[in-house]
Amino acid sequence: MTLRALLGSALVAALASTAVPALADGELNLYTARHYDSDLALYEAFTEATGIAVNVIEDDAGALIERIKAEGQNSPGDIFMTADAGNLMSAAADGMFQPTVSAVLEARLADNLRHPDGLWFAFTKRARVILVRKGADVEGLETYEDLADPRFADMICIRSSGNIYNQSLVGSLIDAHGEDATAEWVQGLVANMARDPESNDTGQIRAVAAGECEIAVANTYYLARLARSDDPADQEVVAAIDVILPNQDDRGVHVNISGAGVLTHAPNPANAVAFLEFLAGDEAQLAFAEGNNEWPAVDGIAHATVLDDLYGEFVQDDINPAVFGANRADALRIMEANGWK
Repeated sequence: MTLRALLGSALVAALASTAVPALADGELNLYTARHYDSDLALYEAFTEATGIAVNVIEDDAGALIERIKAEGQNSPGDIFMTADAGNLMSAAADGMFQPTVSAVLEARLADNLRHPDGLWFAFTKRARVILVRKGADVEGLETYEDLADPRFADMICIRSSGNIYNQSLVGSLIDAHGEDATAEWVQGLVANMARDPESNDTGQIRAVAAGECEIAVANTYYLARLARSDDPADQEVVAAIDVILPNQDDRGVHVNISGAGVLTHAPNPANAVAFLEFLAGDEAQLAFAEGNNEWPAVDGIAHATVLDDLYGEFVQDDINPAVFGANRADALRIMEANGWK
């Protein structure tokens, strides 16, 4: 059964009953790079609460950005929604968002979960953590910086430099240490890779469980998906993995986001703002986050037990994602120049 089915009509009704006040009938054109059934239930609840029909256009983030740019002033898009601050900042750099002023969003979302100029807003959070094979000799592995230590030679599996999650992580290291030190870190990480980068985050986790490497770097929701699976093979993978939450004695774990903003040429800007405010509501936040095993962006909202079981409480890097998102191009340049395939 899909998560959308599990949400069911009762939750849709609950969301609708606590949503923004009804507006005039109209429509909202949503360009989204999120592909979860649970999100569709939220769109239905928004329509039920407001009478505003949501027209959904799904594609990869890069393809949507190129489409919106090509459409220009004639774009029918009202909202662009995607994962990762790097994608949001790429869109912002191309002038795709208009500033949004909303007392609701400012009250609900912390400063570091909003673009400084109101161009986009975070609605879920995910962390990039270190996962290790149970029993592996990884003593002293406590920070992202430690991944470049020669002690861990031939032990690491990680995705390619083309992966935006890795680009954002490296972007945060640029902010913390500068470009020269980050380039040295990349050289050390590459030297410690057990294999050339391949596959997705789930592939890195499975490789650790299978003994192909001892250490992986992955977003938190990938392990959570496996933990919630009914497949015995997935449960075996989870049982073989230990979690390291990096940098708990200094800046904290690197935290990224999913977010959205109102497009510059939105034909329905008032409906677009109402939609963003709806996503910041308590029930919507919970459903939106749990659709992909993430944390709500709004503080104080209960979340899936599996996240507590796997990760517990931890210190989070409070850098605004706009900062490391803006470092994306420099991060990729450094990664490629220093051997990260």
